[in-house]
Amino acid sequence: MRMPQSWFIAALAVLLAGSAPATVANAAATTTPVPLLWKVSDADNALYLLGSFHLLKPGDYPLSKDVDAAFKDAESVVFEIPPEEMASQALMMQMLQAAMRSDGSRLDSELSPAEATRLRAWLAQHDEALGASGISPDLLQQFEPWFVGLTISITDMTAQGLDPKLGLDQHFAEAASAAGKQTAGLETGAQQIALLDGMSHVEQMQFLDEALDDSGKGRHEMEALHDAWRRGDAKLLLDGMAGEMKRDYPQLYRHINVDRNDRWVPELERRLQAPGHDDTLVVVGALHLLGEDGVVEKLRAKGYKVERICSACREQLP
Repeated sequence: MRMPQSWFIAALAVLLAGSAPATVANAAATTTPVPLLWKVSDADNALYLLGSFHLLKPGDYPLSKDVDAAFKDAESVVFEIPPEEMASQALMMQMLQAAMRSDGSRLDSELSPAEATRLRAWLAQHDEALGASGISPDLLQQFEPWFVGLTISITDMTAQGLDPKLGLDQHFAEAASAAGKQTAGLETGAQQIALLDGMSHVEQMQFLDEALDDSGKGRHEMEALHDAWRRGDAKLLLDGMAGEMKRDYPQLYRHINVDRNDRWVPELERRLQAPGHDDTLVVVGALHLLGEDGVVEKLRAKGYKVERICSACREQLP
């Protein structure tokens, strides 16, 4: 299961609000999550890089004291997109306009008979949840594959009790506002729209296929990934979130992960190299931080001091 873009989750959550179950406490969560948190520093400035899970449960709070300390130390907080865009109605409308099929055709016209059958089966299984949000199978037929793929992923995740309003992005956007901390984004919502809408036909179909595949695997996979995030298990998350995509869909993996990481690194370096002693908390999807393609290793390769901050870990990890 790949984690969709954070602002798209926030936007689609508005559309799918009726499909999300009532939020209840996670009784199984008796400890605070072990954070995926790294500190990258030069002579005077530091970046705290925090791996986000974009939808969470009430039992995932409170957060680790390590995370609270990083937030307190940071003068500014940076997200994938600026907080003011996360719930922008205008941006949501821009997304819907970009996702709408413009030639009058239907999504089924792009699908093989087998793919169309899989989609119909998913729609039938989630008919009640979608209907509560005013989303009909006929309406989804009017959108591009990437948007339908996102809708499938988010519907499945909310049905499992994960709430976009509780994601780390939203949590720290509100915390930064309350604390009067400066905020920024590594890209804009418009850039993320262009990213997904600009995917090739092959990539979009892979995106949709991946969403249907993940849905077919049921609750276990998402629960395993959520549990891995809670335990700070970087290896399991990397294997589960990126392994299959990197192997089976290398072009799509590069498009939505590697290329963006490469664009973010210069902006993060700029913050490290700025004069003064201002530290920054960076909250992005966990996948963007992990493995050889992640921001952490890319900054390490440039010679910056990198350390995992994890008081709860049995041993200090790189």
